[in-house]
Amino acid sequence: QVQLVESGGGLVQAGGSLRLSCAASGRTFSRYAMGWFRQAPGKERTFVAAISWSGDSTYYADSVKGRFTISRDNAKNTVYLQMNSLKPEDTAVYYCAATQTMLAVAQSGVYDYWGQGTQVTVSS
Repeated sequence: QVQLVESGGGLVQAGGSLRLSCAASGRTFSRYAMGWFRQAPGKERTFVAAISWSGDSTYYADSVKGRFTISRDNAKNTVYLQMNSLKPEDTAVYYCAATQTMLAVAQSGVYDYWGQGTQVTVSS
């Protein structure tokens, strides 16, 4: 069992920045690859970014590449999503998730554990 709790969401102007955090507990955090997904109202959940167990491999959706950075601190059992140059289309609930495989990390079905989500709203 892994419990994940997101924090750091809020309201920000277009062009601004936010850093999301996901705190993990219950199992050995470093044994899991971690991903971030987002879901806007009335839309399906979509992939944002993922990071390997060791943190040496990352993967990003084309829509956020160059603006968002995923990182992790295994000593603190925490994964981060630094979001810069935010756009109104980034508005969504952001979820972190844990998986035991790095295969097909952009597919939500491979993730075993999910957090409750944190709201990010970007105004124009």
